[in-house]
Amino acid sequence: MDYESLLNQCAYNLKPSGIRKFFDIAAEMDDVISLSVGEPDFKTPWHVREVGIETLQKGRTQYSPNRGFTELLVEISRYSERRFGLKYDPKTEVLVTVGGSEAIDLCFRALLNPGDEVLIPEPCFVCYEPLASIAGGVPVPVVTKVEDEFRLTADQLRAAITERTKILVLPFPNNPTGAVMRREHLEAIADVLRGTDIMVLSDEIYCELTYGDERHVSFAEIPGMRERTIVVNGFSKSYAMTGWRLGYAMGPAPVLAIMTKLHQYAVMCSPSTAQFAAIDALRNGDEDVARMRNEYDMRRRFIVDGFREMGFECFMPEGAFYIFPSIRHTGLSSGEFCERLLRSKHVAVVPGSAFGDSGEGFIRVSYSYSVKHITEALHRIKEFVSEEL
Repeated sequence: MDYESLLNQCAYNLKPSGIRKFFDIAAEMDDVISLSVGEPDFKTPWHVREVGIETLQKGRTQYSPNRGFTELLVEISRYSERRFGLKYDPKTEVLVTVGGSEAIDLCFRALLNPGDEVLIPEPCFVCYEPLASIAGGVPVPVVTKVEDEFRLTADQLRAAITERTKILVLPFPNNPTGAVMRREHLEAIADVLRGTDIMVLSDEIYCELTYGDERHVSFAEIPGMRERTIVVNGFSKSYAMTGWRLGYAMGPAPVLAIMTKLHQYAVMCSPSTAQFAAIDALRNGDEDVARMRNEYDMRRRFIVDGFREMGFECFMPEGAFYIFPSIRHTGLSSGEFCERLLRSKHVAVVPGSAFGDSGEGFIRVSYSYSVKHITEALHRIKEFVSEEL
């Protein structure tokens, strides 16, 4: 059979994730030190795991309501109000999803009609462009610059808007750059959007991993922006719950109603065990989050200093757990640098080009690993720089 002619052409034409190539090579090698995966090295807090275990022991393994258990929806709403002063009705404005990625997918599917444009600041996480395309949208990259600390500026946004613009993605704190948007930067973006019908997908999965004296500010906090903003968040990064696959969306009831309808037909509901555990995480996990954030903050400064000492220009990230050093001085492309480093010294990092064309000339390095792990990786990278370049 001619399967190519039978397959969905949009899905067929999607490029594979640029990250996977290096995972596949590393999987076939011994003694690989990886700084490539965006996954906390912490275990899910024990009290959260205990709740999951207890619910399994008691046989609480039934389906949940489509939106999620009422108890969890209420706790998400309380968390949002407690942390950001944002009130969401748990009955109509909150949806529990299978990870934050499903929430992003549902947002695009609920809002986009064929040909609608989606403005996506780059470099950025790999899922936005393909998910927008699958939903019939037209991804429009907006290149952020290191001299602007990889923030989206009001002038860039204004220049990118057309009559077809439907959604602006705000992926901050950012993967892969570690950039954040402080209140004054978000207010400038809001000034551009006022008077338009452009919706905002604010991906705030790393919101609790914001460093310095200023807390994370949700775009929905900015006056007049709540009504146009879908906030995406989850439990993977803040609570070290990646494998539990639980996220959520908050936003205006009419949009959440359509997202819920799509969620109902696609996956029906999120895993019950993970939902029970997440309730405990929200109620009792603040100290765990603070402890992990403080550890990441120490690692952040340690790894940036390590790269700078080797002669790399390295932006100091203010959020998430990645650094994005420039490798342009080596004369290698991002892909060449990563492949040679992996084969020569068995250290895995990710080429910046995996996060959009604008990421060429950079690499993404995760510090979601122990200091011992990072120290060994830095030692090998230093050897690579002195011996191979």
